[in-house]
Amino acid sequence: MPSRPPTIGDALATGDRLYQRLARELFDQLGSGRYAIGDRLPAERELSVEYSVSRPAVREALIALEVQGYIEVRVGSGAFVRRLPGQDDRPGFAITAFELTEARLVFEGEAAALAAIHITDAELGELATLVERIGRENLLPDVTEDADRDFHHLIAKATRNAAIQMTIDEFWRVRTTSPECALLHAKARSANVRPVVEEHHAILVALRDHDPVAARAAMRAHLTAVMDHLLFTTEELAIEETRRSLASTRARYRAAAAV
Repeated sequence: MPSRPPTIGDALATGDRLYQRLARELFDQLGSGRYAIGDRLPAERELSVEYSVSRPAVREALIALEVQGYIEVRVGSGAFVRRLPGQDDRPGFAITAFELTEARLVFEGEAAALAAIHITDAELGELATLVERIGRENLLPDVTEDADRDFHHLIAKATRNAAIQMTIDEFWRVRTTSPECALLHAKARSANVRPVVEEHHAILVALRDHDPVAARAAMRAHLTAVMDHLLFTTEELAIEETRRSLASTRARYRAAAAV
């Protein structure tokens, strides 16, 4: 058993994010013999209470251990020990889907506002076509995000700012190359979470009106919804209870977007 739960102060002192501190704590427990291969870890809700951290932080910690092969998270069943760390093993961390979406909230909201000023009629026509493509792709048996990706790339291009375009292109590259990001988005796809046509259409309308304020708000609303889908994709049966317990965490992401 840990001598005491990790705290926010611990995370700040070590330079870790809180989920990293929790992942290290769980990693140490795996190495200490507290769990055997095949054992089930405490439920997310129990870990959240025991360590006084939010459910997203717990989920990020579990995903960090899952992508390294130490545990397996089974939807509806929980997290199970898959292998135990060796003496020389150390937990590693990449950018998580929550971190990436938080960054997208900051950058892509402003990109949409700037694009509303500079976007051309031809580009608006392309965006309208992409919104239609998103709707068609949503009908396919296998989830695809090609039209969604192209939609966001085109808005970045419409800012007429190469640095913004490069940054947003990098976000989408990280989405597929960071193991933590890739795993959670794969779970979302397996849960049939798909791009929402109405959210993209609202962005298109604001851009067509050349309204920076409305474009920023529509993009932030869309990415906040993406955050919601990531938070709840593996807990569809407990959405309402989890929504209440995560209210303060979600408020943090929204507050960051409003700065």
